[in-house]
Amino acid sequence: MTTQETVKQIIENVKKNGDTALEEYALKFNNAKIDTLKISQTQIQDAYKKVDTEIMRSLKVAIKNITKFNKNILSVRERPIQTSPGITCWREFRPIEKVGLYIPGGRAKYPSTVLMLGIPAKLAGCSDIIMCSPPPIAAVTLVAADIVGIKNIYQVGGAQAIAAMAFGTKTIPQVYKIFGPGNKYVTEAKIQVSNTVAIDMPAGPSEIAILADETANPKFIEKDLASQLEHGPDSVAILITWDKKLAQKIKIGKVKLVPNMTEAIKLVNEIAPEHLEIMAKNEKHILSKIINAGSIFLGNYSPVSAGDYVTGPNHTLPTAGWSKTYGALSVEDFGKKIEVQRVTKQGLKKIKNTITTIARAEGLNAHADSIETRFLKQI
Repeated sequence: MTTQETVKQIIENVKKNGDTALEEYALKFNNAKIDTLKISQTQIQDAYKKVDTEIMRSLKVAIKNITKFNKNILSVRERPIQTSPGITCWREFRPIEKVGLYIPGGRAKYPSTVLMLGIPAKLAGCSDIIMCSPPPIAAVTLVAADIVGIKNIYQVGGAQAIAAMAFGTKTIPQVYKIFGPGNKYVTEAKIQVSNTVAIDMPAGPSEIAILADETANPKFIEKDLASQLEHGPDSVAILITWDKKLAQKIKIGKVKLVPNMTEAIKLVNEIAPEHLEIMAKNEKHILSKIINAGSIFLGNYSPVSAGDYVTGPNHTLPTAGWSKTYGALSVEDFGKKIEVQRVTKQGLKKIKNTITTIARAEGLNAHADSIETRFLKQI
């Protein structure tokens, strides 16, 4: 059975059988017998006892930086403009009310993803935030959720969690938009439910591409490639270089030797990697030519691992070439812009003939009438 077929079957089962299906899948896929899907306040308080002070300190540093980065994005306000005399237009940000956050589990614990999703959701002003993660949810993940203010946490993972958030069950409420990375089944589930709810992006197995020249440190490159392969067997790690000596030194991941820098840039844009590290002396020029990448890291001391945790920008990024059309997740994705227009009588009068001419050319006479009626003498 293909991934698509498996996911479709899971989604249909959850739609039909709700919580019962979720509990069965928890036992099947996670070897976890679930009594209640929702995490209790007692479980959250117990989790604090298992998290040491150094982890707490580190989480707070990450929270500070992520908050600062996203607040800066929100601080940008579009000023109202006059498109013509008497016509004023602008946009206003509004939060998405109901959002679902998917936090991966399994091979690793991901409190960092809780911060990357939860902080912008709270800053955007989303009123109903739920979180799903495979059982058993790690103590540090629960603590991270509690610190950022996520109260509704459910121990359900995989494609079944995406289905639950998309369609709702007796326990898990339906949301308007789903966020978060996952394996190929989670990613496929997000794609399949995207005609019912909005999704942030297809964010599947981790990827890294490193574009480097002779100035790069090969030890740094190998460690950075290894860090992304650590996520799982589906992860992709590749070095792209035109320096033959450097290529011969790298013994992990894939190595692509190209004739020159121009070809290296071209290959990066074709791959459209989730993460791109640039370790080259012409980094400013190279950066200006990169049009497809989820997140870019400049220089020998900007490893992806720094961005995964603490620097501030988001680590939820488009994979599998989707950075050709999607950007990195940010606080803006947890809301939308509503267009606002105010037109004075004199402003409308100036554009009256233009509107009615186009409307009648389209055969939409009522559109033209709605304009002309405002200037009839009896009105």
